Amino acid sequence: MNAKTHSSVLCFTLAALALLSALPLVSAEPKTIAPDLAGVPGEHGWKLINRSATVIDKDGDKAIHLEGEDGTGFVRLENITFADGVIEFDARGRNVVQQSFLGVAFHGADVRTYDAIYFRPFNFKSADAARRLRAVQYISPPTYTWQKLRTEHPGQYEKPVAPVPDPDGWFHARIVVAWPKVSVFVNDATEACLVVDQLSDRKKGWLGLWVDVSGGDFANLRITPTDKP
Repeated sequence: MNAKTHSSVLCFTLAALALLSALPLVSAEPKTIAPDLAGVPGEHGWKLINRSATVIDKDGDKAIHLEGEDGTGFVRLENITFADGVIEFDARGRNVVQQSFLGVAFHGADVRTYDAIYFRPFNFKSADAARRLRAVQYISPPTYTWQKLRTEHPGQYEKPVAPVPDPDGWFHARIVVAWPKVSVFVNDATEACLVVDQLSDRKKGWLGLWVDVSGGDFANLRITPTDKP
């Protein structure tokens, strides 16, 4: 290679490097989805199952109240299939024994088949020590109900929550799904209050807010999917 050719190659290389350095960096951060809860009552982007809903206010933002009915109910997010990622929301139940069960269902196949994490606010600060140990629960119906899990695996799929929220107030839940592991954090906790391996072999499915027996309030739902390489 003569001096002229070497100089041309060097100039081309420097020009290419300058062009690459001028390009904007592509962020590797996953994109967070913030569904519009105001669309729940009219089922705009949502599907109500065995529940009705009304829009309420939380600190100037739109939240929803799911009415109490017999049995399990959902508000399912349409047009989204959730696999791995982080699910965050604010929730408010009631400090009434056996009258407040609320959380999130995910990896759903139908209305009977899904995984769920839910809370029992009436157990958060219960005077009964045994009840305090049953504040947050993992289930995977129809096979793995809370009754079956409590009988066959006591203390493994339900735990106390820390820090302990006001049982009548709003609390923040952050649920990290990295199949098969599910980790649950409450409020500003850096340590999970519940860590389980999912009992289903489903790695994706529908996602929705979940209540049983009673109603509940939800706000600030955020979903951050994790794309695996």
